[in-house]
Amino acid sequence: MPAKKISLRIDGELISALEGQTVLEAARASGKNAIPTLCFLAGLTPVGACRLCMVEVAGVDRLFPACTTPAQDGMSVITNSARLARYRRMTIELLLVERNHMCAVCVANGHCELQDLAASHGLSHVRFPYLYPAASVDASHDWFVLDHNRCILCTRCVRVCDEIEGAHTWDVMGRGTNSRVITDLNQPWGESETCTSCSKCVQVCPTGALSSKGKSVAEMVKRRDFLPYLTQMREAR
Repeated sequence: MPAKKISLRIDGELISALEGQTVLEAARASGKNAIPTLCFLAGLTPVGACRLCMVEVAGVDRLFPACTTPAQDGMSVITNSARLARYRRMTIELLLVERNHMCAVCVANGHCELQDLAASHGLSHVRFPYLYPAASVDASHDWFVLDHNRCILCTRCVRVCDEIEGAHTWDVMGRGTNSRVITDLNQPWGESETCTSCSKCVQVCPTGALSSKGKSVAEMVKRRDFLPYLTQMREAR
């Protein structure tokens, strides 16, 4: 049975959507691509982790994550306002100070989604003190490297490994600023008995946290042609 059509307004423009779509899906299906995202990736279950896609809904004071908020008939959504701009800039700043994002020496320099968002939001400096955590680098895998200094806990690696590859090698351990992505039961990646070395996690990582060995500064380019494959695989399942 085909999904029921609904109507809602996005930035004052009336658009059509399908019942069951999120605000983000409805906006992008209508050609509105102004809502920034980091943790969202088409083909993976949305989790609302990064909070960059927050939008305003008429009649409600709080903000809503567009990637997990269902589109509703008659809803009126604002995706761009001074309030949202301030909120998104602050979110990017907090992501930058939580770990050690030294772009000049990163393998993903020039090919990083976090870096791109910082530039598009006019961030040339941050207002908050850097935490400078003692984050480790796991180079135990034969082909790949995990650099916790670059991780933003978007959980794309966790979801693609679980939902597409079916291995569930990745998970998250700890709480708050002590949270870390781990393989198996916090074993070195190279000792994982579940990892299939498929590289899906590396390709979906938005930063330089996961990379291929042998890549120098600015050389880690993710295979963007790989991404539509996620949606195809999810629909096939």
